[in-house]
Amino acid sequence: MKSAIATIPLEKLLEQLPENYTVADRELVMRAYRVAEEAHRGQKRHSGEPYINHCIAVASILADLKVPPEVVAAGLLHDTVEDTPIALADIRREFGDAVKILVDGVTKLTHLPRVSRGDQHAENGINGSEIEDEPVEPALLGRKEDIVSETLRKTFLAMGEDVRVVLIKLADRLHNMRTLGHMPEQKRKRIAQETLDIFAPLANRLGIWQIKWELEDLGFRYVNPEKYKEIAELLTEKRPDREAQLETIKESLVKLLEKNNIKVEISGRPKHIYSIYKKMQKKGKPFNMLHDVRAVRLIMPDVPSCYAALGVIHTTWRPIPGEFDDYIAAPKDNLYQSLHTAVMYDDKRPLEVQIRTQEMHLNAEYGIAAHWRYKEGTKGSNKNYEQQINSLRSMMEWRSDVNDAAEFVESMRTDVFQDRVYIFTPRGDIIDLPAGCTPIDFAYHVHTDIGHRCRGARINGKLVPLYHELKTGDQVEILTAKRGGPSRDWLNADLGLVRTSRARSKINIWFKKQEDEQNLAQGRTTFERELQRLGINEINFEKMARDFNYKNPDEMFIALGCGDLSISRIIRQFSQTEEVKDILAAGSPTTQAATTDAIEVVGLKGMLSNMARCCHPMPGDQIVGFITRGRGASIHRQDCPNILRTKDRERLLQVDWGHVERTYPVSINIKAYDRQGLMGDISTLLSDENVNIANVTVNVNRSIADLHLIIEVKDLTQLSRILTRIESLPNVMEAHRMNPG
Repeated sequence: MKSAIATIPLEKLLEQLPENYTVADRELVMRAYRVAEEAHRGQKRHSGEPYINHCIAVASILADLKVPPEVVAAGLLHDTVEDTPIALADIRREFGDAVKILVDGVTKLTHLPRVSRGDQHAENGINGSEIEDEPVEPALLGRKEDIVSETLRKTFLAMGEDVRVVLIKLADRLHNMRTLGHMPEQKRKRIAQETLDIFAPLANRLGIWQIKWELEDLGFRYVNPEKYKEIAELLTEKRPDREAQLETIKESLVKLLEKNNIKVEISGRPKHIYSIYKKMQKKGKPFNMLHDVRAVRLIMPDVPSCYAALGVIHTTWRPIPGEFDDYIAAPKDNLYQSLHTAVMYDDKRPLEVQIRTQEMHLNAEYGIAAHWRYKEGTKGSNKNYEQQINSLRSMMEWRSDVNDAAEFVESMRTDVFQDRVYIFTPRGDIIDLPAGCTPIDFAYHVHTDIGHRCRGARINGKLVPLYHELKTGDQVEILTAKRGGPSRDWLNADLGLVRTSRARSKINIWFKKQEDEQNLAQGRTTFERELQRLGINEINFEKMARDFNYKNPDEMFIALGCGDLSISRIIRQFSQTEEVKDILAAGSPTTQAATTDAIEVVGLKGMLSNMARCCHPMPGDQIVGFITRGRGASIHRQDCPNILRTKDRERLLQVDWGHVERTYPVSINIKAYDRQGLMGDISTLLSDENVNIANVTVNVNRSIADLHLIIEVKDLTQLSRILTRIESLPNVMEAHRMNPG
């Protein structure tokens, strides 16, 4: 009976197999099906259907891309090594090296310590990849994240060797997203967010629009169901009118172009819900003001016809400024080509038009997979395919040296999957970079040595600061020194000077080449200066080094000096106590000088406590309680002079930070050369951080401004970031936390 259920989708798969498959190719697919069906027999998904249906669905998605037969076979077998007794050696013996390599590429790592794993299987002990089915102890969560990151790293690196590995992975994720409704509610959003962050951008990078848009819409449906439903209803509501309008528009365009002796095929272009939402967010416009809700696509016989059609359309209707893009002359990084424009149509409403050739259309829909859809691979298709393969290998080149899996995945997320900007060199060459990048990122992309010696930049002939964000169309000239290296400030994430992992990696390598003694001295100086700025006088360096998996403090200082360890990470871990997490989860709590539930008094329950105003303790500080007469326990920093001077030692209490729901007042001192707008800049910066200023005192003596502020911060991490940003303001000499006294 189970086999009968599975044969229904199998017949559909056999019908979908490409016509150019030989008898031997079809036999390979059938053998793969028989092995997978036997291996997964008795296994079910959360929907209750036989697990083999998932394997067939993945293979069907691949068959629709017209991939070679060994890829379809690997799609059928993709979960066998992970979820059944079948080993890679069995796959190799039965199907050869090609299928074995593909299955290995998409098989999750199993040699790391595992917690519970559960994909979409029912409660029958089957291992999976998407989510854990049982509660996981907090201590093991890091291991679970390691497995996910290591598995993604393995897949991405395999992509550099054989891009077909990623096609299987995308097909697997697409079917999992189609059936995500059967998963428990608390897991759907996390999987959907991962899809939007990694898998949809990956499909976009490979140019596979068919998979990209469906992954985005399905992910958006579960991440933001309210907005998804709202846009879907608006589209449905206006569909009859819009379809009637589009028919009229298409007839008008055909007549217009035929009148000018231009042959054309015209189709309406469906708008996808997530792309509409992104455009609403980007442009800050409501649904009814978007230019491309009404859109048509023109398929032309050749490139000259594309530009001829564009000229006729722009002559007939007024183009909307800022809405024209020429991706034929300057293709996107995934080799996408098309002309995009928007015009004010006869009814005074916007109409978006895309113009491309049939070959461009095929590449746009199927991306790298279009290679297999051409008849025996034409010269053009082979050239595009090789270009994309070389681009992928180049993309993976330096990342293969990144050993930390989480860092690797984050670099892919920030450098590869972000929106792109297109920057011009002084010679007119186009450089493709992630959105939000800076001149330093640009310099390192051009050449490592230029990055090391970068000291300034001109954008469109105008000098700009090194933290300036580059925009598409900018022409960038890097100003370099004759010798020297990068600044350690470039690695400070709070300053925003470097945004790409590629640049950070090259900066780290430069510092690693410096002498250990120099790095040791630099790291120790950086650490001690930060502690002094934050007013932290006592710290156990040995314990902190062990927390970061270093044998001794010197190793930790060397890592800090060469850039392997950042000062912001140290401060973040130093202040990562449960109450800090509670504050972050609570958003922006109100502030009072005292709070009754911020402190846990060891051995006593429900004792009234309040924050001492003499030293203003905050999360991360080492604290002590002092029993007052009639006001419970007063909480002081351990280095508070009042505590150090007290003779009533028996009134001291051991206390610790408990559940915090409020921010904390901290005194900071700023010294700067006085200038107009200084206090305004500081206020704006603190406002950007959502930090309240409780008190301000300003003294100016001989053009030196001495500012004393009491600000309300959530933890030491935020305080460190604020002090760093204040010191980066023009004319500011130093900013530090004031010690009690």
